[in-house]
Amino acid sequence: MDQENIFYATGRRKCVTAKTWLMPGSGNITVNNRALDSYFHVESAKTLLKQPLVLTNNLDAYDVKVQVKGGGYSGQAGAIRHGITRALLMAQPDLRAVLKKAGFIRRDPRVKERKKYGQKGARARFQFSKR
Repeated sequence: MDQENIFYATGRRKCVTAKTWLMPGSGNITVNNRALDSYFHVESAKTLLKQPLVLTNNLDAYDVKVQVKGGGYSGQAGAIRHGITRALLMAQPDLRAVLKKAGFIRRDPRVKERKKYGQKGARARFQFSKR
């Protein structure tokens, strides 16, 4: 496979980073050197990460290889979706309007708020009693 047909992009969500490679193929998705079905057991996560490919009718046109690190299955699926979207834009820039309208291009900036000292958590306080 020549390097010209391989598109690389990084997707992020929460504390997850997904390195994504998109190459012409038959629709195989590999996550951390495992098949998609053996890596993700939750159907909603599989559906979430396939959304950009389904929306643009490219599900069977590209093979996707992903290295993902950090977070849980939902955050990882979101990061992979972001990575696939960015790689698709490199492969076919004319899809930008469709993907932007669906809201896939923008990175989800929400992250966990840090715990504060003198408190139980980020916002939760220790129980207070006047007497």
